Amino acid sequence: MKSFRHVHILGVCGTLMGSFASYLKRSGVRVTGSDQNVYPPMSDVLTNAGIELFSPYSAENLQKISTNGTLPDLFVIGNVISKGNVEMTAIEQSGVPYVSLPEFMEKHLLPETRNLVVAGTHGKTTTSSLLAHTLTSAGQNPSYFIGGVSHSLPHSFHVPQNSKYFVLEGDEYDTAFWDKVPKFNHYLPNDVILTSVEFDHADIYADLAAVKKAFAGLISRIRSPGRLIACIETENVRELIRASKTTLITYSRNESDQADYTFKNMQTTGENTSFDVYFKGTKKDRIEINLCGEHNVLNALAVYVECFELGIPLEKMKEGLKTFKGIKRRQEERGEVNGVLVIDDFAHHPTAVRETLNALKLKYPSRRMIAVFEPRSATSRRKVFQKEYTEAFDQAGAVFIAAAFDQSKIPLDQQFSSQELVSGVMARGIHAVCFHEVEEGVKAVASFAKKGDLIAVLSNGGFGGFIPKLLTSL
Repeated sequence: MKSFRHVHILGVCGTLMGSFASYLKRSGVRVTGSDQNVYPPMSDVLTNAGIELFSPYSAENLQKISTNGTLPDLFVIGNVISKGNVEMTAIEQSGVPYVSLPEFMEKHLLPETRNLVVAGTHGKTTTSSLLAHTLTSAGQNPSYFIGGVSHSLPHSFHVPQNSKYFVLEGDEYDTAFWDKVPKFNHYLPNDVILTSVEFDHADIYADLAAVKKAFAGLISRIRSPGRLIACIETENVRELIRASKTTLITYSRNESDQADYTFKNMQTTGENTSFDVYFKGTKKDRIEINLCGEHNVLNALAVYVECFELGIPLEKMKEGLKTFKGIKRRQEERGEVNGVLVIDDFAHHPTAVRETLNALKLKYPSRRMIAVFEPRSATSRRKVFQKEYTEAFDQAGAVFIAAAFDQSKIPLDQQFSSQELVSGVMARGIHAVCFHEVEEGVKAVASFAKKGDLIAVLSNGGFGGFIPKLLTSL
């Protein structure tokens, strides 16, 4: 990596940017950062790492961070920063170079490593974290860059010395306000795991065709020698891989897909799931993971294939798969009060909601499941999947739906209707309620819950502190 004296980061308090800032500091760089809201725990993490923090964004921050009138030699800009941000405007006028984090990685970190990119609409965070943990467990000392917090990895951004592999969560969201292309366009992939392709991110993609075009671009960028490991359960993925010119390995849960790898004989016992790995119809292995649900078995199968292809010793690989403890906000137990267990999950796309509830039913078969859902993502606040959500809650015994998060910038005829979802769920014979305020929802759910129940709270945001308030109310 090029030697930098001083780097200033805008949007430094995000999980990834904070981890990146800490990495730079450990590398001997002076690091300063600014953000609109600086508060614990990230403010404590950054301060303890020796990073100087400034808030709010301000043109004056550039004078505060300068040394004898000398500005940083690089600015790194988070994708939360919009054109017109006052501090960004001052940076643009300063003449000092600025880059996004994906651009920084493309230029300074990725050219010399074998880059293992995990992409897809679903499962990116879990699969990339599981891959990074398994390689770490096997003594491979990988670098990694993951958009979530793992229970098994100490950082979200980690670049050790002399690292051969770089595991990257391949985000299809855009890079920066001046660079409206997917982040993974910058990741110089050698190997790509493609978990799924569906319509999502309705704020930046016009339709499914635009989403598929983005993933096609990733596949076309695979460097030699490289490989594409693709889950072929949907026509969208099957269509995309036809154009691949690299080594292709396929996997699926369905034998009818005629994938190279499949699994059979899945068993769930408490926290653990075990399954047989089949390669071209012949049993190859039996694997145990500390995750639940068929979707997580598919994630583990993809990691198994990648590690096998990289030549990782089988027993070390199996040990890594078995010891992975999962991701925060993915089927995460937040507490049990008076016999009522509360689970936190990031699920917001209808496919993710369905798979998550299916997995929880497997893991907790004796508990009645209450699902609480907040339509908060750019896609879920729109009516794109109004019908699909109706069919996603079939495993629940009761469903509480919050009013959609801020729809003020969404045209009325495109807005998702929580009340319509409630009506649809009730038509399928499931008790359903709509609520408009967090406190109202907490009271309704706490009153409805009984000893032995499981409450699955599904949101991709903070949900107004719903879970801590619910635990207190219970």
